[in-house]
Amino acid sequence: MKKWILLLAVTLAAGAAQAQVRFETASTDAVREMAVKQGKLVFIDLYASWCPPCRMMERHVFSRKDVGDFMSQRFVAAKYDTDKPTGKELLKRYGNDAIPLYLIFDPKGELLGRIQGASSPEEFMDSVRKILKR
Repeated sequence: MKKWILLLAVTLAAGAAQAQVRFETASTDAVREMAVKQGKLVFIDLYASWCPPCRMMERHVFSRKDVGDFMSQRFVAAKYDTDKPTGKELLKRYGNDAIPLYLIFDPKGELLGRIQGASSPEEFMDSVRKILKR
């Protein structure tokens, strides 16, 4: 019985992992190159491990299949910890020291828009769509 429960848990975890937004951790230049090759935009998540709203977004927004599908069709997504050099520099350049902060760039590196703070999956997707329509 324990083996079946473990197998079920592993299967569900694998399914959830496939459904969520897949974030790259490569350098910003490498992420931009991936976006150019794939004909997509760049989405950057600036977060910190100690940030409750950041963890909420990870659990309740980026883990959803509909959000993952939407994002993978349009973006190469990356995430950077603001307590580390790359994340700290991006926050300094594009933010106001408040996280979570989400940045959307075109493949040339031009900032198209930013989303500040945590939100529901629906609000998040609406914010991204508004940026894409500009």
